[in-house]
Amino acid sequence: MTGSTEKRMAPARFGQSELGAVAAMAWRATARAFRMNATTSIGAIALLIIVLSALLAPWIAPYDPLEQNILESLQPSSALHWLGTDYYGRDTLSRILYGARLSLLIGLLSILLAVVIGTLIGLVSGYYGSKLDIVIMQVMDVILAFPSLILGLILVAMLGASVTNLILAIAFTAIPAFARIARAPTIALREREFVQAGRALGYSDSRIMFRHLLPNIVPDVLVMASLWMATAVRVEASLAFIGLSVAPPTPTWGGMVREGFENILDSYALALFPSLAVLILVLALNLIGDGLRDAIDPNLRTES
Repeated sequence: MTGSTEKRMAPARFGQSELGAVAAMAWRATARAFRMNATTSIGAIALLIIVLSALLAPWIAPYDPLEQNILESLQPSSALHWLGTDYYGRDTLSRILYGARLSLLIGLLSILLAVVIGTLIGLVSGYYGSKLDIVIMQVMDVILAFPSLILGLILVAMLGASVTNLILAIAFTAIPAFARIARAPTIALREREFVQAGRALGYSDSRIMFRHLLPNIVPDVLVMASLWMATAVRVEASLAFIGLSVAPPTPTWGGMVREGFENILDSYALALFPSLAVLILVLALNLIGDGLRDAIDPNLRTES
């Protein structure tokens, strides 16, 4: 009798330890995949270099990014200006370093906001189901019907070009993706034994969702976050290219590409170097996303 009671209570004990156990397994698998995947390590190193360059920009940038010197307009690469100067004589390297700060800030904050809101929506929708799930997912489908760049353009045009509005607009375009990625595993897990045991023990819905279901979907959300941060960087650069980002002279990579195209016949490097910066950052984030996907997918992960 005692043995059968312990077996019936096992799911409950598993549910109580779900948060720490699942999170630890996810992080161990992620670390193992990074060690085994050379391309993911390259992406992580590239991202680390970009982040450090942005953080240390005030100390490593050779010039003030806003300092103009019309006498040095459109200078080619030289010992004084490694990547040349723009139309106003501003150092291109310094502006790229400072522009990285804005791109990373907008990408990170917008995706963090989308992760929190989208995951919460997906958890609630998947856990309760019924008509609530249908209504929420239909709303998400309507938002997903718009390309992220077009929707971001509409929202920024309506709200006005500022860092805050850019973050809100990009986050809004990403929320449906995180809602869907959180909803699917929630539906699969809500009838599992450890969830039913939690209900039998009188756990509240919020405790079941956030302590027992959320840890199971964190790895999937991390993969989506890395991929969507790359999208956020591209959307911000695209909006800056068409003039719907932070106003000049604040350096942004998209704005620098636009200024470079305006002077493409005089100096191709003005558009080339900030474009390469966007390319490297987006590639690094996608490589990291691939590594995280391999880490959480048992069909792709090679056990050590």
